[in-house]
Amino acid sequence: MSTWERSAITVATLLPLVGAVVIALVPRDRDRLVRGLGILFTGAAMVVAIALAVDFDYGAGGGLQFELDTRWIPAISARYHVGIDGISLPLWVLTFVLSFLCAVYTWRFVPSPGKTKAFLALTLLLETGMAGTFIAFDLVLFFIFWELVLVPMYFLIGIWGSANREYAAIKFFLYTLFGSVFMLLGFLAMYFKSSPHTFDIVQLQAYGAGGGFTRTFQLIVFGAVALGFAVKVPMWPFHTWLPDAHTEAPTIGSVLLAGIMLKMGTYGFVRIALPILPEGAKAYAPWIGALAAIAIVYAALACLAQKDLKRLIAFSSVGHMGFVMLGIATLTEIGINAAIFGMVAHGLITGMLFFCVGSVYDRYHTRMIAELGGGLMQKLPYLGGVFTFVAIASLGLPGLAGFWGEVMALLSAYRPAPVLADQLTLFRAFMIAGGIGTILTAGYFLWMIQRVNMGTVPERWRESPFPDVLAVEWVSWVPLLVSIVALGLFPRLLIGITDGPVRALMGLFGG
Repeated sequence: MSTWERSAITVATLLPLVGAVVIALVPRDRDRLVRGLGILFTGAAMVVAIALAVDFDYGAGGGLQFELDTRWIPAISARYHVGIDGISLPLWVLTFVLSFLCAVYTWRFVPSPGKTKAFLALTLLLETGMAGTFIAFDLVLFFIFWELVLVPMYFLIGIWGSANREYAAIKFFLYTLFGSVFMLLGFLAMYFKSSPHTFDIVQLQAYGAGGGFTRTFQLIVFGAVALGFAVKVPMWPFHTWLPDAHTEAPTIGSVLLAGIMLKMGTYGFVRIALPILPEGAKAYAPWIGALAAIAIVYAALACLAQKDLKRLIAFSSVGHMGFVMLGIATLTEIGINAAIFGMVAHGLITGMLFFCVGSVYDRYHTRMIAELGGGLMQKLPYLGGVFTFVAIASLGLPGLAGFWGEVMALLSAYRPAPVLADQLTLFRAFMIAGGIGTILTAGYFLWMIQRVNMGTVPERWRESPFPDVLAVEWVSWVPLLVSIVALGLFPRLLIGITDGPVRALMGLFGG
């Protein structure tokens, strides 16, 4: 492997950080230059990521590729260890693609109070933190990238958000920080208990799979790290920060929060918690499955009660991530594959939903369903059509990306891992709850479409000269729309990447 190949993932991950520094040095009055630089740096990082995806050896997706493992902080045995396998590749590439499309969107839409320099610099910093989480194979490095996303998202919500932005930003910050403290304590416990002491994730996986950690230790530490991941997912009942953060965040913030940040928690379960602490995973799996089942039904019922369009989409994320966690809880190959597919599909679909809601708000200056009053298909047929299509994808229509993650998660719950054979009845109850959730999900999305898209245009909006979908919106949206259809029709495009590494992971885990 060449030096370029080993350093390419670092280059792609740090390019947005370099872009943030460059933008910070640009004079304040060069607004268009700043927006162009945002597109340039996110685009360059995306090109490098796609080039690596093309060069990726999919026949050996279970092992790390483009790996770089070198000394970093020898005093604490922390190393700069990065790499990509078939589990992290889809999420890593999705991070760059979605960030680039968000940068394109800002060419036309920068929320009040403006401050384009700070807005784009923070967005680029956020991109580096998210991307780094998916390539870090040292717990210290993982934690640094994990925490790096906290500050830019806090300011994106707190400065560019809606009326209750300060409350939502502080709530987001405190919840995430609370979970991170327990996660860090779990990481330190694994370091001191391992022999020799190490933060290396690959070495810890081998150590945990070999019985290096006692069952009591695993039960305690799994609970600590799972709490940190659960807050980020967020799992019920740690979800209450999410609707507020989504509702108050600017459009770009909501897209990146739903599309990428939530996946950091579920990725942490798959990458760290399950393979390093297998006995803890077996013990906690029924509880994780129970919380996931509750989340699916609860979120759907909450969506039926929402009056704010954006808050409805926010609560839907809680339910969709419930399906992801249900797949993880089964400890099966099909369940983990379902979880990864669900992560990517949710990133595409819900990110697109928040784009649509942002564009609706940009025209109507309200997100209240009653004030919108219906008639969107008549007033803005292209925007209404896109919104309808993405909502139907989100409810899990066969042939679109939202279907496969959910149906595979339900299938895995019907037959969980052999180590959970004594919990078979319980997991099948979770499957039934998930099935009820899918029906309720179809109900609230169809009701939303009826109230927002259908009917005649209310009198107060008939003379308003709203533009339909703009060129910059089409450029930002078409890649997501195409991906939703492609993954729905050809799920093997993604499962073919993840299946091998998931099988290797579960072999290490013993599932």
